Amino acid sequence: MNNSKSAKPTTQNSKLKTQNSKMLHALSTSLPSPRQFTYPFCYDVDPLAEAASEELQHYIATTGLMSAEKGCGKMFGVLVVEYKDEEGALQRGFLAAYSGLLGGRNDWQYFVPPVFDAQQPDGHFKRTEREISAINREISAIEHDPQYLQSVAQHEETMKRLQAEVEAFKVEVDAAKTRRDARRKSGEPLSEEEQAEMVRESQFMKAELRRRRKAMEQADSTFNTQHSTFLKSLQRKRKQMSDDLQRWLFAAYRMLNAKGEERDLIDIFREYTHAMPPAGAGDCCAPKLLQYAYQHRLRPVCMAEFWWGESPASEIRHHLHYYPACRSKCLPILTHMLKGLDVAPNPLAQKRHTAEPRVLYADEYILVVDKPAGMLSVPGKAEAQSEFSDSANISVEEYFAQLTIGTTGVVGGAGIPARTTAPNYSDNNSQCRGQESPRLLQLPTNSQFTTNSKFLKAAHRLDMDTSGLLVLARTEQAYVELQRQFASRETVKRYEAVLSGVPKHIVGGYGIPVVAIANSCSHLYFYGQGLRQECRSLLRLEPFAIQFAKYSSGCISLPLIADINDRPRQRVDMEHGKPALTLYNIVEVRAADANTAVAYTTKKADKSLTLVHLYPKTGRTHQLRVHCAHPQGLACPILGDPLYGTERADRMYLHAAELTFRHPITGEPMHFLSPSGFLTILAE
Repeated sequence: MNNSKSAKPTTQNSKLKTQNSKMLHALSTSLPSPRQFTYPFCYDVDPLAEAASEELQHYIATTGLMSAEKGCGKMFGVLVVEYKDEEGALQRGFLAAYSGLLGGRNDWQYFVPPVFDAQQPDGHFKRTEREISAINREISAIEHDPQYLQSVAQHEETMKRLQAEVEAFKVEVDAAKTRRDARRKSGEPLSEEEQAEMVRESQFMKAELRRRRKAMEQADSTFNTQHSTFLKSLQRKRKQMSDDLQRWLFAAYRMLNAKGEERDLIDIFREYTHAMPPAGAGDCCAPKLLQYAYQHRLRPVCMAEFWWGESPASEIRHHLHYYPACRSKCLPILTHMLKGLDVAPNPLAQKRHTAEPRVLYADEYILVVDKPAGMLSVPGKAEAQSEFSDSANISVEEYFAQLTIGTTGVVGGAGIPARTTAPNYSDNNSQCRGQESPRLLQLPTNSQFTTNSKFLKAAHRLDMDTSGLLVLARTEQAYVELQRQFASRETVKRYEAVLSGVPKHIVGGYGIPVVAIANSCSHLYFYGQGLRQECRSLLRLEPFAIQFAKYSSGCISLPLIADINDRPRQRVDMEHGKPALTLYNIVEVRAADANTAVAYTTKKADKSLTLVHLYPKTGRTHQLRVHCAHPQGLACPILGDPLYGTERADRMYLHAAELTFRHPITGEPMHFLSPSGFLTILAE
């Protein structure tokens, strides 16, 4: 009995060694291991994980692996692990994974297997999937049957006729009631017979209206019984089978953690999101890698994920750029799987701004400030039961709620220097055209309008990593009016940004004909080929004249929608996205390398930078960041953009530099400037 027990682990160890030899790859480097495991949702790539990534990238490039993946690229991941060899010496190696399927397969050599293999042809998942596909074909055959289509058309025609008859009779009912009411109010005496007749008429017409409506419902019910019962039963069966199969699959994904605890996806998501898991949960790189490491007693050291290949049409992915784990699928899963590991702290939960907001203007109703990068505009929302929280970052609203602010254009209070002079509104690049320059508004302290010192709300928002002009309302009345102005696009905003690289479509040199538009208080440039009608309506364009600019300018129109699988990212969706329009004017270019071609075996080495002015005509979340980074936009992300960018920097180089609006109480034009100073980094 003792001998059989001791033999079992030996057999298991031999099996593990054989399997690990295919999945566990050597990592020959003297780089030290990090003290803590990678925080997967925001990280700088550890040199050890980068070395492992380069090994994997070499494998992909030399084997032609991606030829099996049709279309766009794929997310890959590496996990550096420690283990003891046969002599008991501590060794390091790495595991590799890809997200989802690769070329329709999940069994490629070199990579860890899926947490649960649902692709077995004779397995429950594939068998049920084939049954559901058969039902789909049966439903499609019915829906395309000529006799069925003819009966549907006849039924729709009948329903329209009956509906029209009901509506026409309802008009008669209303007219008869109007006549009766007028007769009663005429003042002339009513006989008993006339009163009885009016009651009979009312009762008859109401009953007849009910009868006609019931006849319409009966006709609809008869059609459904005769022609659609079988079809609907098939549709109900399909839905039930799909729901049951999805639930069965999620229950089959049993995720381990470093403590040895095991939970299925349904249980994990029930606790963290109170909902069912999204499709594809458990098939991303990080869960696959950690699951394999735990199963084979390998200690996770650090990890990284990178994109290989072309970017999808909707998302923004850069070749060989590292990305954090997605949130909608992986945040609940990894919150469970990382228990028992010493994980690095969340960088986003640490204070990120190094400066305090600067007040440019204050009166009883509004506050205009210059927000530093790394500071929230409004208090952030912490994700329930996770460590992904920006709680350490105080918002502009919270910051000023703690201070005393003057009401006559002069600011006072702890930490805020007093101003007694108006800001300088002069700007050679962007001026008010065709109207008197706006002035600093100073309301008297004895204004007839009341104020609420406890009320303070941002009228619009800037991303945490964006700096620049922000307007806060100090009364409900001011807030409502400012919100209206921003929503109706009566405000004019100009941003300054530094892009990583040079947009490939720009034309260098001078004397390029472009169109100059005077729109409110901004002087904007873009190409003169004309705009689509929806863009023209957004801009409220007047007839324009040909001017000249140093570099190209233009208009970006890419509709945006939230990426529900990877919030807070946004993606381009031509069908369901909300319209998003940005004008741009390229101001200065620092070309470091004329050859910008990128091979899929090397990283991009071009360090060119571009200074661009951006004029958003809509206010979608991350609009400027996506429009700059997307291949159909400027195809150059903003320098330091942590979500859509390619290069790390000391900050994200996006600044709200100019803002024009009308005072919410007096209607006076307000125009504020806050130069970014970004031009200096191009000169360095």
